[in-house]
Amino acid sequence: MENLSVKHELGGGYCNSLTQYSRFLTREVKIGDIALGGHNPIRIQSMTTTDTMDTIGTVEQTIRMVESGCEYVRITAPSIKEAENLANIKKELRFRGYDVPLIADIHFTPNAAEMAARIVEKVRVNPGNYADKKKFENLEYTQDAYTAELERINKKFIPLIKICKEYGTAMRIGTNHGSLSDRIMSHYGDTPRGMVESAMEFIRMCEAENYYNLVISMKASNTQVMVQAYRLLVETMVKEGMNYPLHLGVTEAGDGEDGRIKSAVGIGTLLEDGLGDTIRVSLTEDPEFEAPVAKALADRYVKRSLEFEARSSESSIILPTLNTQLPTYSPYAYSRRITQSVQHIGDHHHPLVMIDVSKENLKDPYFLSSVGYNYSAGLDKYNLADQACDLVFLGDNLPSFSFPGNLKQIYNYNTWLNLSDKNNCHPLFSLEEFSRAEVKDEFLNFVRIDASQQTSLTTTPLNNVVLILETSAQHGMAEQRAFFVALQNRNIQIPVIIRRSYENLDADTLMLYAATDFGALFTDGFGDGIWMDAQGQDLVLINSTSFGILQATRTRISKTEYISCPSCGRTLFDLQETTQLIRSRTDHLKGLKIGIMGCIVNGPGEMADADYGYVGTGPDKITLYRGQEVVKKNVTTAFALDELIEIIKNDGNWVEKV
Repeated sequence: MENLSVKHELGGGYCNSLTQYSRFLTREVKIGDIALGGHNPIRIQSMTTTDTMDTIGTVEQTIRMVESGCEYVRITAPSIKEAENLANIKKELRFRGYDVPLIADIHFTPNAAEMAARIVEKVRVNPGNYADKKKFENLEYTQDAYTAELERINKKFIPLIKICKEYGTAMRIGTNHGSLSDRIMSHYGDTPRGMVESAMEFIRMCEAENYYNLVISMKASNTQVMVQAYRLLVETMVKEGMNYPLHLGVTEAGDGEDGRIKSAVGIGTLLEDGLGDTIRVSLTEDPEFEAPVAKALADRYVKRSLEFEARSSESSIILPTLNTQLPTYSPYAYSRRITQSVQHIGDHHHPLVMIDVSKENLKDPYFLSSVGYNYSAGLDKYNLADQACDLVFLGDNLPSFSFPGNLKQIYNYNTWLNLSDKNNCHPLFSLEEFSRAEVKDEFLNFVRIDASQQTSLTTTPLNNVVLILETSAQHGMAEQRAFFVALQNRNIQIPVIIRRSYENLDADTLMLYAATDFGALFTDGFGDGIWMDAQGQDLVLINSTSFGILQATRTRISKTEYISCPSCGRTLFDLQETTQLIRSRTDHLKGLKIGIMGCIVNGPGEMADADYGYVGTGPDKITLYRGQEVVKKNVTTAFALDELIEIIKNDGNWVEKV
């Protein structure tokens, strides 16, 4: 095997450091004239949504994507005719002065892949459906039968490998959680380990042919599954002496705020770990809107990468791969940190949302509508929205009206101490204040602590205390994670609310940064609450982003979730318009997951764990699913949404919109 660009100590682990930013160095792969991996920047890419047979339309959309920041452009090639037309698209792009490397996206059709590999700079194949089959059958394999199946797949795959070697074409082996083959599902189940093994089988076939021009991905719509799969992949590769570059992406993230937050939770968590060499953010929007989101995520790590390179520039440096399978914390399987319950915080209670309202007009109860409490003056009552925050911080300022009875008010300690009525009001201490305070709340005390103060932790039981964990470190997520690990190592079960503060960020960037910083911790089971401060941003954004992060990490469900693919050349209806229509009629169904898929390729598999599915299966034809079970086939588009709603009603999962 060729020499790796970096030596790694074998023996487990998925990243260089759990406590400081250190990018995992991967093999450099050439894709046209733009190299990926190694010390190259994190590359940005996206995928066209046009019909691949529409040469000019695809070329013009590709140009818009390049001008928005895409360094690679992926184009679907569902059959050999589209693969052949890639030559016309490439020729026209080059004629117009655009040398962007093109990637052919292949599903099911080896002959299309073999044709495309002779034309474009990279092909993407999915191990789940390239030469394997997906009929949602539970198959029993003997070891001999399993080996025979691998040999059959190998024979179908080798021609593509040889063509890629001959033409200098790169290949992405892209596993998707929702399209694992029946063979893998039967052997490993619907698991991150199954995703990894699906890719590793194809990687080993490539290496057996001395072909190493590979990029690997582990995509899922479930952010927990995605993160765990990538980490397991790196651990597995390292054990086998591999370090192929990683393509990061969350499948079917959706659109708008939800799509951005969900993408940042999955992609950002891995970037924080130093993993990832190229990003594709999948939004149910035009592809030119995806690249700026991906770039905003990647640019955050430019300075950290430069610092890392300065540390690792010595010759023959060996970067240790830590054994992250710690006794108290596994990065490969979700398990919420065990805590004691303090007034509905911690233990089995869902994570809470805390908002700073100290700068609001505390003479006006109507401002609370921004955080989910709608005041009716006539009735002198509050109506709670699904996303009503749980705690508000008032600092040293006192309101001149009565707050909702279920909304806890938090004050700085000295102000709380002087309150005449402390009902539903609780103090926030500094660590020093708490250690010397003679008077404390009988029920609930909040104590601020910086994540760098691990030495201040004590195993002495602290009753009725919740920590507010803060950080000012550049790599603050890792510092806060190290604090949580220290708590677990010392068996300290105090609930913790994670706090992060942001300055001078626009709304989109704030969502991406916060979803990364908080999302990475909640994905690993850390945190009993979220407190996000954002200078200059309104409460509506802060509140919705906080709940959106908890939803994306699947730690608190507060609204309907839409698993919606980005449209592409295979899409059989207007995906953006349809998604908005379905959302407009179902967004009150709190807790349901609805998959909206443009074609059968991204159909029942890609929406994996959705409760219901709406999948294009032909021109003007929709197939409706309950889970992965087909309920109605080939419904005319005009009636499909009504039919879907009828299915939901018959299942007893429908409530009327208020």
